[in-house]
Amino acid sequence: MRFKAEIDIMPLKSLLDPQGKAVSASMKNIELSEITNVRIGKHITLEVEAENSEIANEKVNTACQKMLCNQIMESYTFNLSEY
Repeated sequence: MRFKAEIDIMPLKSLLDPQGKAVSASMKNIELSEITNVRIGKHITLEVEAENSEIANEKVNTACQKMLCNQIMESYTFNLSEY
């Protein structure tokens, strides 16, 4: 079976997000001062071949933990769907 994973990686809430801070500060320049606390992360999609969704879930989890996400500074969530 083939699965598609949509992964969101975000900086930990306890850490400063310089990109998000810069965007938040710039919102007033385009007359959107009501938008605050912007946080910027990464969105990754990938496909995985696995016998079932449980195995696909484990493989995506492993990829996130070992390569895609720096767990010291980031957290991740993902959705898995049959493709």
